[in-house]
Amino acid sequence: MASLRHLSIAVVAAASLLAAACATDTGTNGSAPPTAAQDTGKPLSGGTIRLVGGGDVDHLDPTSAYYTVTNGIMRGYARQLFNLNGVAKEGDTTKGFAVVPDVATELPTTANGGLSADHLTYTIKLRDGVQWDTQPPRAVTAGDFVRGFKRLCNPVAGAGAPGYYTSTIKGMAAYCAAYGKAFEKAKPTAAALAAFQNSHDIAGVQAKDDKTIVFTLVQPAGDFLNILSLNFSSAAPQEYDQYVPDDATFRQHVISDGPYKITQYVATKSIRLERNPAWTQAADPIRHQYVNAVDVKMGVTEPDAVQQQIEAGSADLSWDLPVPTAQIPRLKSGDPDFKIFPGAVTNPYLVFNQQSKNENGAMGKVKVRQAIEYAINKVAIAKIYGGADVATPLHTAIPPGNIGYQEYNPYPTPGDQGDPAKCKQLLAEAGYPNGMTLIGAFRNAGNHPANFQSYSADLQKCGIAVKGLPVRQGDYYGAFLQNPTIAKDSKWDISAPGWVPDWYGNNGRAVSQPLFQTNCTPGTSNYGCYSNPKVDALIKQALAEPDATKAAGLWHQVDQTVMADAVIVPFNNQNTPIYKSKRVRNALYLPAFQLYDITNLWLDPNSP
Repeated sequence: MASLRHLSIAVVAAASLLAAACATDTGTNGSAPPTAAQDTGKPLSGGTIRLVGGGDVDHLDPTSAYYTVTNGIMRGYARQLFNLNGVAKEGDTTKGFAVVPDVATELPTTANGGLSADHLTYTIKLRDGVQWDTQPPRAVTAGDFVRGFKRLCNPVAGAGAPGYYTSTIKGMAAYCAAYGKAFEKAKPTAAALAAFQNSHDIAGVQAKDDKTIVFTLVQPAGDFLNILSLNFSSAAPQEYDQYVPDDATFRQHVISDGPYKITQYVATKSIRLERNPAWTQAADPIRHQYVNAVDVKMGVTEPDAVQQQIEAGSADLSWDLPVPTAQIPRLKSGDPDFKIFPGAVTNPYLVFNQQSKNENGAMGKVKVRQAIEYAINKVAIAKIYGGADVATPLHTAIPPGNIGYQEYNPYPTPGDQGDPAKCKQLLAEAGYPNGMTLIGAFRNAGNHPANFQSYSADLQKCGIAVKGLPVRQGDYYGAFLQNPTIAKDSKWDISAPGWVPDWYGNNGRAVSQPLFQTNCTPGTSNYGCYSNPKVDALIKQALAEPDATKAAGLWHQVDQTVMADAVIVPFNNQNTPIYKSKRVRNALYLPAFQLYDITNLWLDPNSP
């Protein structure tokens, strides 16, 4: 996203992540909501939850959004057939790994007829009462979900991980290929895009009737319900045919089927969500509508300024900036509003633009990339984020806590603090004895400038000068890294994004497929357009392997191949520190988004 996810934020052993489930109940059809350990009493209604931070969303269109903070507010206005629950305590994150019904009435099984005996056909019934915020309100139908899937491969702002769908759903790959070919020369106007979608079908995504959608797979996929829980799988109303996906006009006409609707969006400035009158609690087993509104204020780029506002009570949560590193020791000493949730992520990591022509195409040369692997002082970068409490050095493409992870270190350096001599040696062998100059793109907020300075200083020690290219926080993913034209035009050579797997549990594909499978289309998360047929073949083999142990071994081979190709330099695995204001209650953590669930929070007006 994705997990996308794209990140804004101590190695945790896989066992601690996948340990005992928590005892929290999300409530159904208006029953009591989950209660965090520090919260007592009944839910309170009213008030406005205030988020403050630096940048904008990547996209407001559910088809395209892949930034964790965008997913955090999208929870309020876009619904899927299935979804995930939030969890109440730091040690209870595994509860948030389980897929639960959302617009679907139940989990499909062979017993209830929702899953065929060969595990290739899913027949899913939609619950009553789910409505679009239209005038008058209109029921969300199976056809709306079909439309959502047809929009995934649009050539303007497509899904960040189309491989999840093209490798899984019958006819999806052919449909997406035809969609791309149709607009190789034609201008993608709203009318033209809608005409293609409405005249072409996906063989494996069919509306049997308004209340029934049928999916047919190319092979069994034990994680298919996880794929259906992603925002890419959201329903899309017929009104979306009037707009180019996620353009400025679309962003002023987003239609909600969740508990909140967007009532104001000012690019780079603010977003406001208010209660959606078409939503009913009886039709939503996951979300609630406790607060009146959600306000997001952008433009505050320093974590310290955000922290001060939250502690002073003039803001409630950070939008896209981390808890200030220097404040973590004080906060963890006993502040009940500060929590550190376990992570199993790659954040940050260095990615190479293999399309760049700069320095005679240096980023496309494996030995140059391997030299840079040895250059980085990962301990120094971890300190920027809070040291061992928050971040620890990472050596693998698949982080701990994810299927396929095995600890090994293909580019060891003394104490994980870098080896400039080894870097220089490999650069000389690659034909760069006098070093080179690269363009390093970085976000202009939070810890990202310091992160850039740290890895740039490391590269300078082995003869690589890095020219900094600051990118506005809200543009970094959607407008910059996910735009292959910018990569092909050599506008950047290296950059340091972050990655949160799109789901946990059975998640073999949730790291490797978006980041490393061949994909250089708009919206891609394979930012440098890396392509290796061996990796593609291993991913395909792993997805088809029914034996979990064998599949894990194949995913590890993907890791080994990717690291041998030096596609990325993994810097850190991070936990997630979060601070909330004193008036926030029922703070339920969403592991896949690294945020609290805005649709379950309520506010205590008696707290300062």
